[in-house]
Amino acid sequence: MSTPSTNCAARALPSALDNGVCSCADPQRLQQIADELDATRIEAVIRKRLARLPQPFTDAKRATDYDYDYDISILQAEFARIQVFDRPLAGRHPFEAIIRENLDLGRPEQVSLIFERRITRRTPGRCRARVITHGVTPSLHVDYKSSRIKQYFKEGRALRTETTINNTRDFGLGRRLYNLPALRAIGFAANRRVLEVERISQDCHLAESVFEQVNSPRLVDGQRAAALPFGNARVMALLQALCLFVLLPEGFRNAALRGHVAALLGVSLEN
Repeated sequence: MSTPSTNCAARALPSALDNGVCSCADPQRLQQIADELDATRIEAVIRKRLARLPQPFTDAKRATDYDYDYDISILQAEFARIQVFDRPLAGRHPFEAIIRENLDLGRPEQVSLIFERRITRRTPGRCRARVITHGVTPSLHVDYKSSRIKQYFKEGRALRTETTINNTRDFGLGRRLYNLPALRAIGFAANRRVLEVERISQDCHLAESVFEQVNSPRLVDGQRAAALPFGNARVMALLQALCLFVLLPEGFRNAALRGHVAALLGVSLEN
């Protein structure tokens, strides 16, 4: 994202997140400013700086049909998506689960899906996924030729997904600056696809809001339903013991249940 304009900052100063933005009073305006950083604006800024450099070509050569002049090429392009969590701890836990459950993202069939490119045995480079730990902050890396997708939990409160294209030829594009719009589409599409693949692996888990509802008492049709505190060892032992009597057509007595609960808790019946 580019730096917010003074109009946005006049209402409420955005809070920074290293090289990103953590919050802003007008996110839509901030995104609009970021989208305006296109090839035309970048070239205008660079040409302004190039005008101050000594020109090795004479005016006569520059006036010819060959148009001798400096050109602008893309050496590296990085496209990132930052998702800031209101509750950072609630975001760190699923990210660590994502790393464990998506180590196969480096397989050719997965990389082909993410980058939307056909991969054969003759495709140069290696398709791989790596988990790199720097200090206590793990990061997930997915490689395709000279390009890479990197994911990590930024400053303990945001999930950053970034696609870095080190060689535009990996995607059949040239290096000149006018290829930037096509590279943007590729980079942001790769970010979106990898998040979609990871979301599928997390659909089997209960959402936090659903888990909190089960752990809280509720009033349903005028009847109060007690909570099920799953963190309580006694409740867990009781639920496990009840499963032992599911297939008893004549039911069971409290005395039989107490014995199983005590055994699961590792205490005697006197306790």
